[in-house]
Amino acid sequence: MFLEKIMAGVYGVNCYILGDDETKKCAVIDPGGACDEILHSVNNHGFDLEYIILTHGHADHIGAVEEIKEKTGATILAHKEEQIVLSNSQNNLTYMMGGSIEIEADRYLDDGQTIELGNLKLQIIHTPGHTPGGMCIKLDDVLFTGDTLFRSSIGRTDLFGGDYDKIIESVNRLAELDENLKVFPGHGPASTIGTEKLNNPYIKS
Repeated sequence: MFLEKIMAGVYGVNCYILGDDETKKCAVIDPGGACDEILHSVNNHGFDLEYIILTHGHADHIGAVEEIKEKTGATILAHKEEQIVLSNSQNNLTYMMGGSIEIEADRYLDDGQTIELGNLKLQIIHTPGHTPGGMCIKLDDVLFTGDTLFRSSIGRTDLFGGDYDKIIESVNRLAELDENLKVFPGHGPASTIGTEKLNNPYIKS
């Protein structure tokens, strides 16, 4: 498995390039910007970009989606409950950043669905609360949590579609996963499920 993190956009989103070394298929998770850097890495490592995967649809996570889609034809994936965010610049907050991005995913996903990326199998976990269609992506011993779960914190819930009770339920659902899972969030440093169970005040002991 190939994994690279790129700090993307003015808000420093953790954008991840995930690839199958054998088939050379790859995906980019949350390309909030840095289109040229992302595509340089993809091409430099000889990968074929198959998917653009969005943990959610906020402006800082989708800034480079349209450009990458145009240049590669990659399939955009998001949870089905996130359509209302992605397709409306007021809801996804791009209107506040000097532009207007309104997009549709090519495929909308369900909780528990498995996406095949070459020989890799990505499990979709619906984690609403930060947004209605927030989702995490689990692959072997790695969990990409977007803005649902951060090191010692959680995503904010005061924006469109946010729900504090739902995000608390979501992070505690994640806490039931293997404690050795590496947590790669949408912002900030990495962690593990075990570390979050010990130190995150939003996870029930």
